[in-house]
Amino acid sequence: MKSFIAGFHDVIPISKLAVFDENEIEYLMCGITQIDVDDWAQYTEFKGGYSSSHHVIVWFWKAVRSFDNEFRARLLQFVTGTSRVPMNGFRELQGSNGAQRFCIEKWGTNQDLPRAHTCFNRIDLPLYSDYHTLREKLRVAVECTGGFDID
Repeated sequence: MKSFIAGFHDVIPISKLAVFDENEIEYLMCGITQIDVDDWAQYTEFKGGYSSSHHVIVWFWKAVRSFDNEFRARLLQFVTGTSRVPMNGFRELQGSNGAQRFCIEKWGTNQDLPRAHTCFNRIDLPLYSDYHTLREKLRVAVECTGGFDID
């Protein structure tokens, strides 16, 4: 890994990369594809009492649709570890042990931020009391998340 990083820094000096976080570097290197929210929703599983018709899930997809494509990619990266949609859509999403659909699980309180489990493509989503709280908590969770360090 050290050799890879040294070679990478020979091509792109660290001083030029220092202004970007790891998510922005992925966007710069890979670009952002258009995210089909209907496909994403179709290939989503639910746990903890949520279902596709539960009001919190309806609000979740409403919030996702309200975000621009760049933020959708950041949300996808927050939950799955990558901003890229599989070539054939969300039905082919992979986790740490192979095929692993996107999952939303009920967890936490109205005060908690959503939390992600990238190895399992799962977001733990509290039972929020209203749409605006859900949207804001989701935005904060995605924007204020730290990443991995590759020193």
